[in-house]
Amino acid sequence: MSQLLKGKAAADAIDAQTSAKVMAMLEQGVGPTLAIVRVGENSSDIAYENGAVKKAAKLGIQTEKYICQADIEEEDLIAVMKSINENERIHGVLLLQPLPGHIDAAKVRNALAPEKDLDCISDDSLGRFFTGREGYGPCTAESCIEILKYYGIPIAGKKAVVIGRSMVIGKPAALLLLKENATVTVCHTKTASEDLKELCKGADIIIAAAGKIGTVTADMAREGQTIIDVGINFSEEGKMTGDVDFDSVSRVLGESGAITPVPGGVGSVTTTLLMRHLAEAAEKACGNKR
Repeated sequence: MSQLLKGKAAADAIDAQTSAKVMAMLEQGVGPTLAIVRVGENSSDIAYENGAVKKAAKLGIQTEKYICQADIEEEDLIAVMKSINENERIHGVLLLQPLPGHIDAAKVRNALAPEKDLDCISDDSLGRFFTGREGYGPCTAESCIEILKYYGIPIAGKKAVVIGRSMVIGKPAALLLLKENATVTVCHTKTASEDLKELCKGADIIIAAAGKIGTVTADMAREGQTIIDVGINFSEEGKMTGDVDFDSVSRVLGESGAITPVPGGVGSVTTTLLMRHLAEAAEKACGNKR
């Protein structure tokens, strides 16, 4: 059986570092504060919000909620974002998405100040990320790299395949792998199936982020690989599953291979990195004031 790369262990290690930073700032009279912006009463948004509040409280981070009606006007929501930008007590923002259909989500995201954009959701922040300027990367893409590093899996000089080319996960994950000196190939829905199979079999590391059940199957894997499954899908029975056919693929990987579970893998680290970014943003704000 392959090694199971559970996210909680990596998350706990990062949390310990974040908590130490937060405690140091609290001793200086600065309370790192996260704004959570939610539109409407979507149950999944509320669940994510509750998880973020719980995680923040555990680390000593304060939260302020901005709960908006589902029918809020676009300009009013943009005004909320701008008010948060101007609030010096708030160091970062979690905007729960997707937003209602009557709102231009891009306009709302782009109203957020880069220094408070903890998950790289605005065009400005993405530009900073891809050009190597100061800012924060997308948390889910960063989670993939953090898991690899935590478990001591070499990246430099390795062949990596990223399946998915979204601006949220696929492209940022590919860039982060490049920064770690991997040789990276990006595949997507238009990649021929035989090419995808061949490329995956030849890879040392696979990051599956296509958002489709069964994207990576046993005939695409080989012994000794490391597979990071970013997918969050639900089967017909309502069971959460990733993009990888976990049972069959993990058997092929063997004892020398490694794979993340879904749930319990990458998702466990994402909110942890959001909080680390928040602590870093608060540190920078304190430094600017001094």
